[in-house]
Amino acid sequence: MTSPQTARHKGAAALRTVREQWGELLLAIETPPAEPWPPRQLSHLLRPEAGDEPLVERAPLVLREHPAPLNLAALDAGLAVERQLFDLADTLAAAVQCAPLDDARRWNYRSPTDPGSRVHGLHWAAVWVEGRLLDEDTKPEQRLDGTLTRAPFLPLPEHLLHEAHRVSCAVEGRVLRVLGLDARTLPIPERACPWCVGELLLHTDPVQPPTVTCSTGPSCTAPVPYDPHGRRAWEWHALPALVAALNASEQRAGATQAA
Repeated sequence: MTSPQTARHKGAAALRTVREQWGELLLAIETPPAEPWPPRQLSHLLRPEAGDEPLVERAPLVLREHPAPLNLAALDAGLAVERQLFDLADTLAAAVQCAPLDDARRWNYRSPTDPGSRVHGLHWAAVWVEGRLLDEDTKPEQRLDGTLTRAPFLPLPEHLLHEAHRVSCAVEGRVLRVLGLDARTLPIPERACPWCVGELLLHTDPVQPPTVTCSTGPSCTAPVPYDPHGRRAWEWHALPALVAALNASEQRAGATQAA
C-alpha cells in the first residue's frame, strides 16, 4: 500500500499536472481530435505567434453551454474530471473543514440555487484539494488581538488521504490520455525517415518531452545520436529539424508526382 507521505506528494503532483494541462484540454474541446504528429508539445513551437490570441475561458464546464464541441472525447474527459474533483472536495470538506462561513479558504457546497465553490472552476478545486492533501492550515491561528482561533481545517484522516490520492492520480491519467501526453509509442502516420525511409516512432511520456526514433537501426544516416537500442533518436531540441526535413521530403515527393 502507498505510504501516507508518498500519497501526499504524488497526489499533489497529479493535481498540479491537471491544472497545468487544463487550458490545453479546454482548447482541445474546441478543435478536432489531434493527429499523433506533430505531438501537442511541439505544435506550440511551430504555431505562429499571436499577440492578441484570447485567453482560454476557464469557467466550469458543468456551468456553461457547449455549442457543437469538435472533440467529444475531450469534452467527456473534462466533465468527468470536474465532477470527480468537485465531489472529492465535497467529501473532504465534510470531514475536515472548520473554517467559518466568511473565510475565503472555505469550500462551499452547491445547492439547488447556488453552485457554491464549483463556480470558481477546476483550478480552485484542485488547489483546495491539494491543500487538504498537504494538511495546510491545520494549526490554530492567531488573531490581531493575540488570541488563538480554531484551525480552518483538521488533518486529513488516512483513509481520505488515500482516496484523495487515488482520485487525483485517476483524473491526471484521464487528462493526459485525452491529450495524448501519457506514456505511449506510436508510428508516425504516412511519414518515413527522410534519410533511410524507415518507420518513425513517436515516444511520449507525461514527465519528459517527446522523442522520435527511426526503426532502421545503426545503418540510418540521420544526423542525430543513437538511443540505447541503437536507433537514431531525435530528442526534443532536434524535433523542429525533423519536422523541416519531413516537410521538405513531402514537397519533393509532391513535385516528383506533379512532373
